Amino acid sequence: MPETISAASARRIALAAQGFGIPRPSTVGTRQLNLLLQRLGTLQIDSVNVFERSHYLPVVARLGPYDKALLDRLTLRPKAPYLEYWAHVATFVPRDDWGLWKWRMARMREKYTKPGSWVAEHPQMMRFVLDELRTNGPMAASDIEHDENVRRGPWWGLSDIKEALELLFVFGDVVTAGRKGFERVYALPEQILPPALLDAEVPIDDAHRELVRRAIHAHGIGTAKDVADYYRLYVATATRFLNELADAGEVQRVDVEGWKAPAFLATGARIPRRIETAALLSPFDPVVWERERTERMFGFRYRIEIYTPAPKRIYGYYTLPALVDDQIVGRIDLKSDRQAGVLRVQSAWREADVPRGVEERLVPVLRELAEWQGLGDILVVDRGDLAHNLAAALHTPLSMVE
Repeated sequence: MPETISAASARRIALAAQGFGIPRPSTVGTRQLNLLLQRLGTLQIDSVNVFERSHYLPVVARLGPYDKALLDRLTLRPKAPYLEYWAHVATFVPRDDWGLWKWRMARMREKYTKPGSWVAEHPQMMRFVLDELRTNGPMAASDIEHDENVRRGPWWGLSDIKEALELLFVFGDVVTAGRKGFERVYALPEQILPPALLDAEVPIDDAHRELVRRAIHAHGIGTAKDVADYYRLYVATATRFLNELADAGEVQRVDVEGWKAPAFLATGARIPRRIETAALLSPFDPVVWERERTERMFGFRYRIEIYTPAPKRIYGYYTLPALVDDQIVGRIDLKSDRQAGVLRVQSAWREADVPRGVEERLVPVLRELAEWQGLGDILVVDRGDLAHNLAAALHTPLSMVE
């Protein structure tokens, strides 16, 4: 019979696997960043910058304040060791893993090049974009856009050039060569990647097996659906290779108290008796990015409200889950008000049954984040059932809701 693991132990296993509850390094340099990125496997990218762009946040949550320029050198330079691909959604992944994604590139090509597709109807635009990169080297879409190519859409106003680049990117016909500002720069693979990587191709079964192996180690423990979501594989694919890894002794079949589906535990995963940590998580942190897992593991129902009209928002525009030890105790909506030089707590909410006093654990987190952002005071807006206590703990008056 599979071993039964308590729900609390499962939470601690998952957080430990993600790098929480480990003493912070005295300094954060390139080595520490690389070790963390190897542990996580991927950093999700998002353009929202109301507080800070998402890919910077998992690092500060685990390692504490660090120099963002160090992470930029690893991810945003033309030949950086991490480049972008559609690994979860848009994410930074190791450049050396290029061959691991050839199967997905082939599937994307098959999906988006069928008769009647945009690609099939715009072959000249696809060739034009590739010729521009071949002639001029790495370029951003804005470098090659022309007014006559702009096609206004209902949301984004995408141009044909941007559409072509995005499709060529998922096909692997172009790669990212860093970013300019926060705009992607594109290049032909041979302009960025060494020949050994260009020729590397991992057979699909080997690629899936490796991605499942990485996902279960990154999660520590999870269902087949949890593991599949990490790199957006089919659940059937994750199940097949988890069972194969279990038969080989690399993972263990377990039951988790309160979980309906069978679970898998990474062999050698740390099972700490307790987790001591306090952090605010990006909405796209691997701990919370799969909402059903988050609710099952933490009893925390989380929906980001960026796309919800302001009058219908419950918690705020960009609320960050507040992790204290092995519980998500609330959510805090942050804004870096650079003009005023303050970190604005737009709202602060306490989860049900979380006792008073938890705000004291969040005070040093907020002060660290303000300093990391180069801001001075912390301003707490009077919105949310945690706001009053948080302002008192920070020794700052509440601000009226604007």
